[in-house]
Amino acid sequence: MPDIIIVEDNREIGTLLCDFLRKENYTVSLVDTGEKALQIFEQYGANLVVIDIGLPGVDGYSVCSKIRETSNAHIMIATARDDKESTLKGLQIGADDYITKPFDLREVIGRVKAILRRFDKSAPKAEQQEVVRSGKMLISEKEWSVMMDGMRVSLTPKEFELLLFFVKHPRQVFSREQLLARIWGYDFYGDNRTVDIHVQRLRKKLGIGSELVTVFGVGYKYEPGEEQ
Repeated sequence: MPDIIIVEDNREIGTLLCDFLRKENYTVSLVDTGEKALQIFEQYGANLVVIDIGLPGVDGYSVCSKIRETSNAHIMIATARDDKESTLKGLQIGADDYITKPFDLREVIGRVKAILRRFDKSAPKAEQQEVVRSGKMLISEKEWSVMMDGMRVSLTPKEFELLLFFVKHPRQVFSREQLLARIWGYDFYGDNRTVDIHVQRLRKKLGIGSELVTVFGVGYKYEPGEEQ
């Protein structure tokens, strides 16, 4: 299984990104169409998929949506630096974050390393609780899984990290900037609406609209529900 699939129809950009990532000892597959990306992913899978939005034929949104139907692999979309509308649409359909063109290769490498660190079985792991309980939720850190009312809920990596952070810091208010720093990393140059979209997705998937509270003018806090 490749560590990373890069879906980029600009051969020069794709090759440059591939070369830098391979120098960091990652296994990378480069494809130039959405159809090829879906074929490779269906056959081999991947830990991270970097998808250019403006692909010919099957576009980046469709690739993202299709992958998200069956997998919680980390998805990063690539958009033009000023194309906020495309970025937000990508996040809404299941992408975890995004990178902007033209790429700052040092930023890309740093973020890829942070993303893939959790898949590295040889890396030292921080101490984890076997299970975290909160209200009707049962969260397994080791399995990266969430059960709600006895039913498993499928979350993307960033949704899971954000939920776990809230649950471990109940009743504490965090600004969007603080959440971006804690969950996406200090080198993440995303829009604050990235946090809003992920919160909306958690509320919808878990039905925790009353527990995941908006603190107007500040950010968010988690108010645990009653234990069942």
